[in-house]
Amino acid sequence: MTKLDTQDLDPQVLTRIRVVLSHTSLPRNIGSVARAMKTMGLSRLYLVNPKRFPDPEAVALASRADDILDNAIVVDTLDAALAGCTLTVATCPRVHEVSVPRHTPRELAPKLIRHAAQGEQIALVFGTEMSGLSNDEVRKCNQLVTIPTNPDYSSLNLAQAVQILAYELRCTLDEGVSHLDEKTELAAHDDIERFYVHLEQALVDLQFLNPHNPKRLMPRLRRMFARIQLEKLEVDILRGMLRAAQEARQIRP
Repeated sequence: MTKLDTQDLDPQVLTRIRVVLSHTSLPRNIGSVARAMKTMGLSRLYLVNPKRFPDPEAVALASRADDILDNAIVVDTLDAALAGCTLTVATCPRVHEVSVPRHTPRELAPKLIRHAAQGEQIALVFGTEMSGLSNDEVRKCNQLVTIPTNPDYSSLNLAQAVQILAYELRCTLDEGVSHLDEKTELAAHDDIERFYVHLEQALVDLQFLNPHNPKRLMPRLRRMFARIQLEKLEVDILRGMLRAAQEARQIRP
């Protein structure tokens, strides 16, 4: 996957990418598309002559992506949905005679993000559930994208196709998931030194360490804990365990 330097990207970049659904028959597919979009941070949905919209079934399948549906723009023609866009991407699984660049989603996503970051408007165009985009609709676009699938079974539903393209855009914009990591605080030097003092005393109290013949036990334990790079909470847990062991030793008959 091509990586971009995302530090200077406009945070509004995804708001310049619209998903265009042409002549969608089933409202549940519109709702599922809205859910797929919101999951990846896309928000602009254009509907060209949907058979039924708005519709309660679309709301049910949107699964709390109602805002995407509420703000969806319904238009009569594909030209109206593409107005103002510089890059218009037709999703086309089959061989097509149109001589415009054909890409996989992963190949195309960095280009779309770069252009959107420069302030351009981008459209991802999807056809009907049964037959996809017509030849005339494909000709109105200046890019083709094809999702690699099993050549013996290439059936993707509409929401799945949208999800795949939206996912590749998201990964290009931000590949990391470090924001999901638990935020930890490493133990400070003085906290660790107090732990070592406590550890040594506890081992003496438990008669595990002979203070008159300590050998190299404490240096080895220091080396072991240094490899771990203890966190503050971990030091607190370890010292709590040491205190419990010392107290148990004192009350033992």
